[in-house]
Amino acid sequence: MKERMLRRYLLYACAVTWVVLSGCQQAATNRSADTIAQAHTPNAAAETSSNSAANHAANSAANFDYYLFTLSWSPEYCHGHPNSPQCDGEHPGFVVHGLWPQFDNGRWPSACSSAPGLSNPNRMLDIMPDRRLIQHEWSTHGTCSGLTANQYFGAIRQAYASIKIPPQWFHPARTSTKSASEIKRDFTDANPGMSDADIAISCHNRYLTAVAFCLSKNLQPVACQAVTDCNARSIRIPAAQ
Repeated sequence: MKERMLRRYLLYACAVTWVVLSGCQQAATNRSADTIAQAHTPNAAAETSSNSAANHAANSAANFDYYLFTLSWSPEYCHGHPNSPQCDGEHPGFVVHGLWPQFDNGRWPSACSSAPGLSNPNRMLDIMPDRRLIQHEWSTHGTCSGLTANQYFGAIRQAYASIKIPPQWFHPARTSTKSASEIKRDFTDANPGMSDADIAISCHNRYLTAVAFCLSKNLQPVACQAVTDCNARSIRIPAAQ
């Protein structure tokens, strides 16, 4: 009697174990099949990547805090790039480098979409005398502005027209030396309503390379955030070529 009961118990235990193991194996098989099916779905990874890139571009465009409008000092640039189109002798002073969307933390968005640039870039050559620069500024910075190419370059021209270049900077015949604060003062004196905090000075090896202006999205002067000034005590300003 005891042996018969023990035999029944063992048979029952084996049956339960078989059911459990079968269920686990089936679940594992199902998971593996789902994973393989997902991995081999045509274009699944490419479609996910494409959607992610599109969403990133849409979220990046116009998602910034202010503009950095940069005027390059052509005499210094042309010293190292004499064959550049902007060094033809017709642009002796400042030329537009770009209008760059910025974040308050010092970072910036870049290349937010593949939207086409200007159909006729020649119309910007009077203030941006290099077609390659025009295309670069659009593809790298303009696509993150939330504007069309026409609107973006219209904003560049508006920003350029809104800033008065001090008369002593039009065509300096001699190389001079100034501090960053003195350069800023030249521009604040010529542009009422603009303060030192709205301007950043760039230099390389103590030579002036650019003067930049922090502007709101509606192109009004605003205080720069996390923009580094040239820290040289005196900055050499090459004469106009």
